[in-house]
Formats: sequence, C-alpha cells, structure tokens
Amino acid sequence: MKKTFKYSLVTLAVSLFVANQATAANTWAEARSDAMGGTGVASGSYGSGALINPALLAKAKPDDNVTVILPAVGAQITDKDNLQDEIDEINDKVDYYSDVVDSLTPIDILLNPGNILGQFQNAAGDLADELEFLDGKTARANAAAGITVAIPNDVLSVAFVTKAHAHARVSSDIDQQDIEFLRGIEANPIPDAVLAAASGDAGNYLKSRLNSTASGRAAIVSDYGIAVARQFQIGEVPVSVGVTPKFQKTWVYNYTTSIYDYDSDDFKSSRYRTDDNGFNVDAGIAADFGENWTVGLSGQNLISRDIDTKDILVENGRTGEVRNYKDTYQISPVVTAGVAWHNDLVTVSADGDLTETKGFKSEENSQYVGVGAEVRPLDWLAVRAGYRADVKDNDSNVFTGGVGFAAFERARLDLTGLVGEDETWGAGVQLSMTF
Repeated sequence: MKKTFKYSLVTLAVSLFVANQATAANTWAEARSDAMGGTGVASGSYGSGALINPALLAKAKPDDNVTVILPAVGAQITDKDNLQDEIDEINDKVDYYSDVVDSLTPIDILLNPGNILGQFQNAAGDLADELEFLDGKTARANAAAGITVAIPNDVLSVAFVTKAHAHARVSSDIDQQDIEFLRGIEANPIPDAVLAAASGDAGNYLKSRLNSTASGRAAIVSDYGIAVARQFQIGEVPVSVGVTPKFQKTWVYNYTTSIYDYDSDDFKSSRYRTDDNGFNVDAGIAADFGENWTVGLSGQNLISRDIDTKDILVENGRTGEVRNYKDTYQISPVVTAGVAWHNDLVTVSADGDLTETKGFKSEENSQYVGVGAEVRPLDWLAVRAGYRADVKDNDSNVFTGGVGFAAFERARLDLTGLVGEDETWGAGVQLSMTF
C-alpha cells in the first residue's frame, strides 16, 4: 500500500469543497448562530437570514443598510476511534509486512530461518491486531460556507445567497478471514505461505488472500439563490415571510477499495463522482410578540431529491466474487422551529428540528435541538455560548462558544468553536461588512 495514505477527514471535506468551488450539522455556516448551539431560526439577524431563515431578511431596522457576508465558513470532525491515526498505523504495518514477505528467499530461509520467520510472523500478528481494532470503525467530517448580499427594503427585502455544505465519511469493512489467515501465519512456525517464497511469489500469494475494504463517501450540496421577504401586520403582531428559490448542484463521491491499497488522493477522482443538478426552495416565517419575543419556523430543501452514487466493483481475491458497492445521498426537507428572547444586552434562543436530517442511506438519521445565548457587554464585543444535541443519538452532542468583534459599525468578525463527545471538535469564522 502506498505511503501517501496520510488521511485527514477535515482536509478531505474542505478540499472537496474548495475543489468544486462550492461551500456541521446544519446545511449552512453562520458563526454567530453556530456559537449559540446552532440556533438562529428566530434569533438570526437580517443579514444572515438568507442562510438560516429567509423570513428574517424582512426584520431589518430602518437604519440598517446593505450587509455582505464574505464569507462564513465552518468545519466539524468526529473521530472517536482515532481512525485517522490508526489507518496511518495500518499503512506502516502493511508496508512492513510486504517488506518482510519480499525479503523471504530460499537462501535467507536456509541461513537464518528463525529470524526471517520470526519477523514474518510478528508482522502478520501486528497486522491482525490492527484489523481487529479497525473492524466497524467510522469517522466523519462536515464543512460549510456561505456568501450573502442582503438588501433591506420597506416593501420587499432581497438577498443574493450562495451556500453549500460538504459531508465526508470513512469506514472500514474488515474481512474476518483476513484476520484468521494472518493469525494462522502468526501461530505456525513454518506457515504454508512461506513455501511460496521459494518460487518468488510470496507477496502476490499473500496479498491475494487479504480482502478487507475501506469505503469513503462524500457529498457536496451547493445552492445559488435569491431570497425575498416581506413583513405583514396581523393584528398587533408583525409577521415576516420569506422564500428562497435556488438552483442546486450536487457532487456525490463513492470510493471503495482494498484497505491495503486505499489512497485518499483517489477519493476526489472523477471516476468515483456523480454530478446532479436541480431546483429547490427554502422558506420561513417569523413573528414578533412584544418587544422581546420572536418565534420562527424555517424549512430548508423543501423538495426531496435522491442522488445515487456510482457503482464500484471490488473483487474478492480468495473467491473471485465481485461485490458491488453503491449508496444514495438523500436531500430532504429539514423543518426547524425556534424561539428567542432579546433586549439590548442579551439574546437567549432555542431551536428544535421537527424533521430528521438525512444523508447517505447507509447512515443513521439525526434530529437536532439546540440552546444558546449571547451577551453584548460593549458596543464592539459579543460573547456567545450554547449546546446542541442529537435526539436520535446518532451524532455527537457538542458545546459551542464564540466571540464577535465590531469595528466602526461597518465591519464585524465572528469566531466560533465547538467541542463534544466522541472526539468531536470544530471551528468557524465569518466576516461581515455593512455599507
């Protein structure tokens, strides 16, 4: 196996994202909301409304001007089994294993059989240990970004928006017969496989009997839309309604191969990619009750779409059987309700998904709830914290936090970070300008 297998899920998710010039648990990145537990359906600003809830676009104040987000970016990784380092480790052990096998010659066996066979057996045992550890392990990463230009207006507010999210996952499928084969070599002082060394074909003989696989799945969903919103007065309650029709481009990757030949550079090859174009729509509503309370409802990707990956064929060296690896990426509606209490100093918010968040069919669905708060002790400083949980227990629960800095009421820099169970961590940054 190549030594180029140094693998980083975050690097992969971000590099896939950048390579396609597209853009966490959400389908958007917005540093302020991400720092507040991923909330924002009711607490987001008009400038970020096109990313979170298009109805918020109509909530601009009379003195608000054009706001540009250039850009908002964020990434998150979960690797509770330390899969990245372990696959690096199996890479080294496979290389050592191959080197030992290749060194087996009839002369070596005759002159120093104990040393040669001992190395051979130890290498087989170490590799079997690593396969047992990797069996069933999974790591995943998400990256997202967005750019908006929000133009407030008393009649109809408008925003131009580009946003996207990338999701990557790597998992292992360890063949138990690989482990049994290697354990047999480890236990037998003169393994049958060593006899193949006399013919100079030990390497091919052994590798043909190792059939564990590693699978990589990735999806990038990129949106290009125009959000419009308007506020209405219903009795004493101001109600804002917004909608974002959008063109949607999707890239889906399916890379599966022998774990002994896996190369992360191949993950991005067009050979494993499916492209798909279509239309979709986001919509939302927000209402103000008194001066301090706002409730909201947002629907992302209201048109369901399924994109099949390419079929990848992998041959079993022992049996000659060819196995077909295929998956389907699901774009489905995500409806989220939110509530926020706010004044000049403090904002407190809570969001909850009313629908499940889907991804690849081979993955379990998630459904998120979050709470967060922001304190603004100074005109130029905001401090934020929050918590987000998956009620389906299929994704990691995380604590979030961040700060925001304003300069001359024209520019704002927002930073966010998160940490959670299962070795989950992430970060985000956002630059906003007001004209």
